[in-house]
Amino acid sequence: MGQHSKYSFEMKLDAVTKYLEGSCSTESIARSLGTNGTRIVEWVTLYQSLGIEGLKTTPKLRIYSAETKQNAVADYLSGKGTLREIQKKYGIRSDKQLRNWIMKYNGHEKLKTSGTGGTSVMTKGRKTSYEERVEIVTYCIEHGMDYAQAAEKYQVSYQQIYQWTRKYQSNGVEGLIDKRGKRKSETEMSELEKLRAENKLLQAEKRRAQLEVAFLKNSTKSKGGGSKPDTK
Repeated sequence: MGQHSKYSFEMKLDAVTKYLEGSCSTESIARSLGTNGTRIVEWVTLYQSLGIEGLKTTPKLRIYSAETKQNAVADYLSGKGTLREIQKKYGIRSDKQLRNWIMKYNGHEKLKTSGTGGTSVMTKGRKTSYEERVEIVTYCIEHGMDYAQAAEKYQVSYQQIYQWTRKYQSNGVEGLIDKRGKRKSETEMSELEKLRAENKLLQAEKRRAQLEVAFLKNSTKSKGGGSKPDTK
């Protein structure tokens, strides 16, 4: 997924180079950039799995076939590697994506090709109401920030969903209000309406957090005796 980053491509490449050369530890590199060691490890993993291109910030959606998803999940559940090892093997941009696929599989949800049947997702936006934006962001949160899936379901653009989600994460429900023009119905919403929207989104975050906890608890058990997805 594309995203804005305060860390430039050059900064990421320099950090990865220092780490791979062994001249600096992840902690020292992280301190110099004002971030944490986990982020440095993520950059190293992206570089090792996707090469230099993996360190570039891009608005383009990376497409993963159903077969790739199934094979990645199968490898993890059969104990053939850690999340990061499987991520590198299949060129997956984020271990969060892999965790999301595993949770979908464990929830008996079919793993489909990213986007709309393997083609690029909808890029043309459309006008939406405040209630629609709340519903769409809620759906996106509950489905592991799968912007492509949400774009297909609600027929809005990938970029719109990404921006709405970022605004909600930064400013809460206020970030979803369209303040352009004279949209009186949105800018003068009652506090009760805002509280209802906020509660809906917070409940979505809570459900997602519960799924994450359940995944972490069951991952070890699954690796020991979990069944392998049917990749036929």
